[in-house]
Amino acid sequence: MAVERETRNNLVFAVNGERFELSTVDPSTTLLEFLRSRTRFKSVKLSCGEGGCGACVVLLSKYDPVLDQVEDFTASSCLTLLCSINGYSITTTEGLGNSKDGFHPIHQRFAGFHASQCGFCTPGMCVSLFAALVNAEKATQSEPSPGFSKLTVSEAEKAISGNLCRCTGYRSIADACKSFAADVDVEDLGLNSFWRKGESKEVKMSRLPFYNRNKEICTFPEFLKKEIRSSMLLDSKRFYWYNPVSVKELQSLLESNETNDGSLIKLVAGNTGMGYYKELEHYDRYIDLRYIPELSSIRRDPKGIEIGATITISKAIEALKEENKSEFHPKSEMVFKKIANHMEKIASGFIRNTASIGGNLMMAQRKNFPSDIATILVAVGSMVYIMTGPTCERIMLEEFLERPPLSSKTLLLNVKIPSWESIKNISSETDTMLLFETYRAAPRPLGNALPYLNAAFLAEVSPCKTSDGIIVNNCQLAFGAYGTKHAIRARQVEEFLAGKILSLDVLYEATKLVKAVVVPEDGTSSPAYRSSLAIGFLFDFFSPLIDNGGKISNVLLEGYIKNVNAYKSNQNHVQLAHDNLPSLLSSGKQVIELSEEYHPVGEPITKSGAAIQASGEAFYVDDIPSPENCLHGTFIYSTKPLAWVKGIQFQPKPLPDGVASIITFKDIPKGGENIGSKSIFGTEPLFAEELTQCAGQRLAFVVADTQKHADKAINFAVVDYDLENLEPPILSVEEAVKRSSLFEVPPMFYPKQVGDISKGMAEADHKILSAEIKLGSQYYFYMESQAALAIPDEDNCMVVYSSSQVPEWTHAVIAKCLGVPEHNVRVITRRVGGAFGGKSIKAMPVATACALAAHKLRRPVRIYLDRKTDMIMAGGRHPMKITYSVGFKSNGKITALQLDILINAGLSPDISPIMPHNILGPLKKYDWGALSFDIKVCKTNHSSKSAMRAPGEVQGSFIAEAVIEHVASTLSMDVDSVRSINLHTYDSLNLFYESNADEPLEYTLPSIWDKLAMSSSLHQRTEKVKEFNRDNKWRKRGISRIPIVHEFFVRPTPGKVSILSDGSIVVEVGGIELGQGLWTKVKQMAAFGLSSIQCDGVGDLLDKVRVIQSDSLSLIQGGFTAGSTTSESSCEAVRLCCNILVERLRPLRERLQDQMGSIKWEMLIAQAYMLSVNLSASSFFVPDLTSMQYRIYGAAVSEVEVNILTGETTILQTDIIYDCGQSLNPAVDLGQIEGAFVQGVGFFMLEEYLTNSDGLVVAEGTWTYKIPTLDTIPKQFNVEIQKSGHHQKRVLSSKASGEPPLILAASVHCATRAAIKEARKQLLSWSGKDECSSTFQLEVPATMPVVKEHCGLESVERYLEWRMGRK
Repeated sequence: MAVERETRNNLVFAVNGERFELSTVDPSTTLLEFLRSRTRFKSVKLSCGEGGCGACVVLLSKYDPVLDQVEDFTASSCLTLLCSINGYSITTTEGLGNSKDGFHPIHQRFAGFHASQCGFCTPGMCVSLFAALVNAEKATQSEPSPGFSKLTVSEAEKAISGNLCRCTGYRSIADACKSFAADVDVEDLGLNSFWRKGESKEVKMSRLPFYNRNKEICTFPEFLKKEIRSSMLLDSKRFYWYNPVSVKELQSLLESNETNDGSLIKLVAGNTGMGYYKELEHYDRYIDLRYIPELSSIRRDPKGIEIGATITISKAIEALKEENKSEFHPKSEMVFKKIANHMEKIASGFIRNTASIGGNLMMAQRKNFPSDIATILVAVGSMVYIMTGPTCERIMLEEFLERPPLSSKTLLLNVKIPSWESIKNISSETDTMLLFETYRAAPRPLGNALPYLNAAFLAEVSPCKTSDGIIVNNCQLAFGAYGTKHAIRARQVEEFLAGKILSLDVLYEATKLVKAVVVPEDGTSSPAYRSSLAIGFLFDFFSPLIDNGGKISNVLLEGYIKNVNAYKSNQNHVQLAHDNLPSLLSSGKQVIELSEEYHPVGEPITKSGAAIQASGEAFYVDDIPSPENCLHGTFIYSTKPLAWVKGIQFQPKPLPDGVASIITFKDIPKGGENIGSKSIFGTEPLFAEELTQCAGQRLAFVVADTQKHADKAINFAVVDYDLENLEPPILSVEEAVKRSSLFEVPPMFYPKQVGDISKGMAEADHKILSAEIKLGSQYYFYMESQAALAIPDEDNCMVVYSSSQVPEWTHAVIAKCLGVPEHNVRVITRRVGGAFGGKSIKAMPVATACALAAHKLRRPVRIYLDRKTDMIMAGGRHPMKITYSVGFKSNGKITALQLDILINAGLSPDISPIMPHNILGPLKKYDWGALSFDIKVCKTNHSSKSAMRAPGEVQGSFIAEAVIEHVASTLSMDVDSVRSINLHTYDSLNLFYESNADEPLEYTLPSIWDKLAMSSSLHQRTEKVKEFNRDNKWRKRGISRIPIVHEFFVRPTPGKVSILSDGSIVVEVGGIELGQGLWTKVKQMAAFGLSSIQCDGVGDLLDKVRVIQSDSLSLIQGGFTAGSTTSESSCEAVRLCCNILVERLRPLRERLQDQMGSIKWEMLIAQAYMLSVNLSASSFFVPDLTSMQYRIYGAAVSEVEVNILTGETTILQTDIIYDCGQSLNPAVDLGQIEGAFVQGVGFFMLEEYLTNSDGLVVAEGTWTYKIPTLDTIPKQFNVEIQKSGHHQKRVLSSKASGEPPLILAASVHCATRAAIKEARKQLLSWSGKDECSSTFQLEVPATMPVVKEHCGLESVERYLEWRMGRK
């Protein structure tokens, strides 16, 4: 019997040229797990665990001994099963180069283009680019110039389009990638450390780290080629992994399993479905389907293309795009290519490379997966070949999807995409045309996002013989992913259109039918929007065939594609107001002014550690090798907002596999406290005790032998809740106010009112009363999840490695929880993979739980929080409800603003009582005349909200813009002029910010405001936007300019500088390196501070400085790394240390110079050691009252284009001018500005941090939470860092850059509002109404459904009615 075929092979593969052989392994082990736990290659990072972020991308290389060819492709190692890569070679970024043997040009260019900040995503980016370079070499295009690759600019950018980054804003990453492209214009590349402005093109090209195509790394080692033989199949008895090589053998395996023990079997091809449908089952056997020829081949015949079920989506795309070999009619080629183009928007490259066509269709059939492939293949009449037991049948894909979920006995063998010739009606008509288009509306244009709806339309049309018109002979219209079980054919619409002459009336009737057919199921989000999309897509498909007079144009058939494109360029312009939209995804210019005054401070040097971040050598907490006997933990959390917790049990067995212990509040030692975090406003418990008070609250800590076992175990935890004798939970701010559930705000954090509100209202010509704004939350989405490792030490001590922004406070909380003196605890933080405020208070309970478990079990315990749990527990940005009344003059000058703000703080105070202060600072950027407010911080049964980049400030600034927009709408005035008239004079500025008065020259906003109008060509572009909107019906543009005023507070910070005997320098600071370049600025400051000793060689001190990790016992009082100013305060602490050291060294230097004439740095230090000069200095920088507070100013102009049919918003251009004082490092500050702005785009346009009715977060990962990607940032992104004058009160005249640019992203929201306003105006004109409908509140985030709803869900119907009425 076939099933008895045995192999004795071990699992053999190579990683970065090293051979690995395993005699046994758990078949559920992923490649990521193996690499991170069993090898030294830690660059592959776990971030989402869903294949949605690219942090774990590796290059897989497969050798074909018959063809003697190597196939190279990227894959998500978090989804790739280790047993599936038998005989493969794996390349990670460590395999490209390193600090010891030399970095690869990819590493060097990522560092040199400032394309790595926190660095957690960088290794995956580098591998994605490397794969693109390797595969470009296999292409046949002409040889590129030396130092460049065969990649095009477009291919280079798309190489990393599926990789997420939360820090940089992507522009710098795109530049690093584009620098390898054969067709790149180096003049278009942004700021980098390779060349200076003004150097010639040739010089610039020569300065790039040389890329030698001919000496690229071998991705498949020779030793492995020799081991590859015909049978590389694993021993199924040892691995529980079966590799059938025929359908018959597969059938035998399935039958024998059924007759034997009925154990759980998993059929495997790419395993990418695991990213969507998280597996809780334990499978007994795995069957790899990829070696069965019937499932793994592509066949062509005159009737179409047959694609085997295990063929990957990428391979299917290649096959469909293959050039015509006269097998098919050109029309069929067109259909195949459009199918391929649509498939390229499914997931991302590294998923498509392993995901199978059959797997996708089976998920759609069995689990109602919202598949794109199913929809587009249904539209073209595809068929599937399925086998159940011995029975095989070929059925229509549509019927396959409609059947009840198929059992595991049924196999999908292949799918057949028919050619046009095989399905078209036999007809002598020679002028019949085939039209085919596919559609999808999704949050990301390039894919990596599920669609709100997808569609594909195939139509046969021909000119009417009897009149001037076009007949729809027949059509196939498919819709899917709109909240339905599976893709459908809209048969009623097809039947209605068949045989009809296309006209406005016919199209109008068709839209009505579509609306009746495309009806999302109950519970689907944005159902009306999805139905509206279906109508919009149908209109987009057929409307080019109807000319402007409502008649039909035969000429249009002379090449549908050309004319559709012409039509669309006429109807839906996609060019910038001043130029054609570049084919590039991103470009931009950066303007900085360098200063030599404090050299090397002020230089745009490369970020410290960027190259080792790119090469994967930079260590994060989870990269620290596990100590012996290490356990792994995670949290069981509450799913109820308010309930008694009676107990926690596991089902079906008392302790799931690998679980060692469950830690609860009862395990806190005697003398310890149930404390998980603290702030200056109070504490939060580590665990709920008898009562849980919010969904997401920690109930227990599960500890197991592996992280996988711990993560799986919590899914089997059953919490026994009791709701007796409890009031209803408080789940809204209104309810909190009603029940007086409020946190107290200390008077020092409650701002003062400004002016006389009654008088201001009395002076007003107009009033808006009690208008409302609601703002939601935002999740941090740091690429590195919360992480900690606790190791028990001698004498009841504990060493904890924590990914924390506040090691000092984490230290104190752990000591208090364990009931030990603080000197028994040491918290170490080297670097953090992104934080944005989420690793300050919220990192404390993670580290504390580890320490508590380690303390109890006397074993090391670590945690790397899975993304879902992290999102549920994180809290995020503060939601709030704002009610405002505003009085204003007829010229737009505002005289009074009254605000009532209710802030949802959640369960614990955290940092929430500071929010009133933070909200009011940026809100006061305009002269409101009089400003009065009542701000309440509400205690609710939601998870505690915490600081997130610009906490309160982003909301306050947005409230100001919303009020201005409302006033302008009411007066029908240009909003920019209303902004301008309400900008502060110097006097009004000091009235509103009385506690922090600037010198007149420091108030740079008026000059920035005017300069930006000039540099961005604001007024010319505004006119072009108006012209564009007059000429285009289905796309509208908006442009908006907004200012910011942001207050900063500088906090006390410690520093320590030590000079070692060889002259090298080691620096410790209180601030933590989060990716914001703190270490880089500190290095520059140390080199500057010590250079004042004025001896030979001090010009090269920068390379002698190393900043070392934070250690809470080595440097105390480290404080918070937050609020953007920690870099400068750390720098000032270091400068104070350097001044002390210089003073100690100066007498010796003078004496030696007198003796020797000149003295080298190394000689000076050697002599100082011999003379016992103290070469270690500590300081504690405490800013005085005059220097602890300052303001920054900036402004942005953004231009957007809104697609009225889909609600998609494209950011065409953003121009920013930001006052950085005298930047300590312009490259670092530029990266902060761009990254913060793009994070702001996420808040205002994309990111929905949704909860259910109990307050439990339901946006649990990359499938449902969409941060910006390369294809959603501004197409043209221009940033100027304005250098303002000397400011003695600040650190070398510098200003911070981390948070305020995020607020400038409101310019995108305001521009979108302007575009929507134009769409609404047009809609009213179609409805025959003249009244203005410009006053509306645009929600945050302004997602596609929100934008479309404001533009009009029935815009197509209104347009057609208007056209028909004009006939």
